[in-house]
Amino acid sequence: MQDRSDEATRALARLIAAERDARNRLEMLQQYRDEYRERFRQAAQNGLRQSEWHNYHEFLNRLDEAITQQVATVTRQATHTAAGQERWQHQRTRLQAFDALHERHRASEARRELRQEQKAQDEFAARRTDDDEKH
Repeated sequence: MQDRSDEATRALARLIAAERDARNRLEMLQQYRDEYRERFRQAAQNGLRQSEWHNYHEFLNRLDEAITQQVATVTRQATHTAAGQERWQHQRTRLQAFDALHERHRASEARRELRQEQKAQDEFAARRTDDDEKH
C-alpha cells in the first residue's frame, strides 16, 4: 500500500511539473506575441511595404495559433493534474485507512498478550497459594 501511495505521489509531482512547464511555455508565447506586436506597431509607424506588413501579420497569426494550441495543452494538462490529485488523495486515504487498521490490530494483539500474561500470572499466583497451603 505504501508503494502505491509513493508512486501516486511521484506521478502527481510529474503531472504538476508538466502543467507548470506548459503554463510557462504559454506565458513565453504570450510575451513573445506582445513584443512582436509592439515591434509591428513601431515598424508600421515608420512605414512598411506591403510585403513587410504581410510578413508581420502572418507571423502574428502563427503566434496566435501556437498560443491557442498551448492554451489547449495547458487545459488538458490541468485536467490530468486534477485527476492525478484525485488518485493521490485516494491512495493517501487508503493508506491512512490501512494504517488505522494495522494500528487497531496491533493494539488488539497487545491487549490479547497482556491478558495472556495476566492470566499466566494469576495461574502462577494461584498455584503458589495452593502450594503454600499444602505445606
